[in-house]
Amino acid sequence: MVLALLVLVHLVRQLLPELDDLWLVLASAFIPARYGAMGADLPGGEVALFTSPFTHLAVHGDWLHLALNSAWLLAFGGAIAQRTGALRFYIFFLVSGLGGAAAFYLANSDLMQPMIGASGAISGLMGGVVRFLFPALDSGGFRRLREAPRSVRLMSLGEALTDRRILATSAILVVINVLTIVGFGAAQNGAGIAWEAHLGGYVLGLFTYGLFDNVSHLQDEPQPNVD
Repeated sequence: MVLALLVLVHLVRQLLPELDDLWLVLASAFIPARYGAMGADLPGGEVALFTSPFTHLAVHGDWLHLALNSAWLLAFGGAIAQRTGALRFYIFFLVSGLGGAAAFYLANSDLMQPMIGASGAISGLMGGVVRFLFPALDSGGFRRLREAPRSVRLMSLGEALTDRRILATSAILVVINVLTIVGFGAAQNGAGIAWEAHLGGYVLGLFTYGLFDNVSHLQDEPQPNVD
């Protein structure tokens, strides 16, 4: 369902005249400077103050951007969707996206450059997955995670924050994003990688996923289709 929405939005944009598409992107984008004195003058006006922290997740720069995010969504979203049920999955996705937007704002409060894409929310899914990824590897490997994610034990937050594998994974994620700041992978960085949103979404996902995990009641809830 989420992936279908992302693709649909991008397809609709292809049908719009260039100026209308630009307006839609800017009205949907999360722009930190929107919360300053010029906010009402930007596309979307005052309404976008409230909508853009959510709508920026649905808009992507090009098909490659969408394809990369779609691949990561499929990689991390399926197991979480099966564990949480439909409603909790969507809420967790949006909360993670808000975490990414908040981190981007805190690091760039006066920035006029727009941020678009679901990377912050997908990073939050990654943060949630690591809470049960390593218990799965300890008791059956990736196959168990793929075929029976609801049977895997969830790490408590305290356990996750002291697990060396999660700490190493988090450190690697930080390093990769820091490298985008100093220019590693210049082609991608030139497109404007919002590393702050990646880290903000990941941290919020890691810390809050336990509030959404609902394994014991999944049999009674519809499952979201993320493909």
